[in-house]
Amino acid sequence: MKLQNRNIPDRSSWRDTRNKLFLGVVVALSIITVLPIFLILWKLVKEGIGQINLDFFTKVAPDSMEAMTAVNNREIIPGGIANGITGTLFMVLLASVIAIPFSILGGIFLYEHPKGWYARLIRNLTDILQGVPSIVLGLIAYIWIVKGVTKGFSALAGAVALAIMMLPLIIRTTEETMKMIPETLKEAAAALGVPYWKIILKVMIPTGFSGLMTGILLSVSRILGETAPLMLTALGSTMINFHVGKPTSAVPLLIWEFYNNPNMVQLIWSSSLFLMGFVLTLNIIAKRINSRFGIRN
Repeated sequence: MKLQNRNIPDRSSWRDTRNKLFLGVVVALSIITVLPIFLILWKLVKEGIGQINLDFFTKVAPDSMEAMTAVNNREIIPGGIANGITGTLFMVLLASVIAIPFSILGGIFLYEHPKGWYARLIRNLTDILQGVPSIVLGLIAYIWIVKGVTKGFSALAGAVALAIMMLPLIIRTTEETMKMIPETLKEAAAALGVPYWKIILKVMIPTGFSGLMTGILLSVSRILGETAPLMLTALGSTMINFHVGKPTSAVPLLIWEFYNNPNMVQLIWSSSLFLMGFVLTLNIIAKRINSRFGIRN
């Protein structure tokens, strides 16, 4: 018995050592994983904060001569990205108006008819669409809208391309949100004689509001940084434009244009910093909504 008692502390000590060693490896690997992210953030803030001022948000992008003059004089590049900000918000708003109703209805249909052949087809197509490269979706919007509807590059074409990208995430998020809602709520409403469409509008959707909003905000965050589909659809514009049938700029398009001009390097960093901050804000809002209004069984 004494020999066994002597061995017990040794085994416990060895287990504690292994646990601490494993914890140290996990922490070290976690630091290695997140370190590049912090380095990128630091680089963006360091290089981009100098161009952030009131003109950056209220004026359109400068031309090459203005930028070259400012760089030679070691001054802040005049102008800003107002045409890109307004164009991005305009096309995202149009894309949301197009995608959100169809996505929510599609998700509800998948929830109500999970085993039908039509539901399986929609679910498979949704999964495939989620993996399609954005440039392909831009090409589809180019054929459908640019060639077939507006007869030229337009904000509508860009919005359609972005809307197609939003569909898969919102559809699957809606379906999963509906699954989390207790069946007793729907059964209670049906027992009271409430029509089916009112059960969906007055019970299911309000109850799953947090999940629906999270999916919508995450889908918006995804499309904010897309450049390839907009190059084939919206093309870009040097002016602020709110006409759905005319070319429109966007922040990712401006970043690409600045990249091709060596005199506007500083605007690349500032525009990227703004875009990163915008996306980060939307993701934080989505998490706060989900944590505060999340479904609790």
